[in-house]
Amino acid sequence: MEEDMREKIPNVGRRRMLAACCATAVALLCSPAAVAQAPSAPAVLVLGDSLSAEYGIARGTGWVSLLQERLRRERFDYSVVNASISGETTVGGKTRLPDLLKRHKPAVVVVELGANDALRGFSLPSTEANLRAIIGDAQKAGAKVVLVGMRIPPNYGADYTERFFGLFPKLAKEYRTELVPFFLDKVVTRPDWFQEDRIHPTSAAQSALLDTVWPALKPLLRTSAKTG
Repeated sequence: MEEDMREKIPNVGRRRMLAACCATAVALLCSPAAVAQAPSAPAVLVLGDSLSAEYGIARGTGWVSLLQERLRRERFDYSVVNASISGETTVGGKTRLPDLLKRHKPAVVVVELGANDALRGFSLPSTEANLRAIIGDAQKAGAKVVLVGMRIPPNYGADYTERFFGLFPKLAKEYRTELVPFFLDKVVTRPDWFQEDRIHPTSAAQSALLDTVWPALKPLLRTSAKTG
């Protein structure tokens, strides 16, 4: 009997030791350090003004929010960062961009700025210099750029108006960026798609704004798109 007990005790000890080792192994495998982290999706950063910041409309209904939905629907594995601010100018965007590039490391930067420069009477050379800096910084950080063009009312003078409008294709050609010639192209002929200020599009117009940007943006996403 004593011999049987002596034989069984070591076996029990071995089983307990084995169980403890298994538990330790499982704990290590399940620890945060051991669990493989899924790579985060590349980002599309939208650097814009009130036209992209959901001014006067419900949150989640703007064209940038709709962009995230379209990316998901068309199986493009990208996140969207909306860094747009109402009233933003090119100098403000230029100032904020370096930190945004550092934090989000975007694959694509959509630049929708310049209208407020014109409305405030900023000089065209100043606006051009700021846009050059924005595009240059984004490209140096490895991001592709979509430059969104704008028109301004003719009451600013024919010369200023045409030079302002021509600034966007000029820079897009020089820096080899994608270009949206006129952001409000699909909206401007629909007075019912504007808020009472006659400047900002309503929620009903947001899908049209996205449709205007999408042809320029989509080609930049193909290399990182999910196909399955």
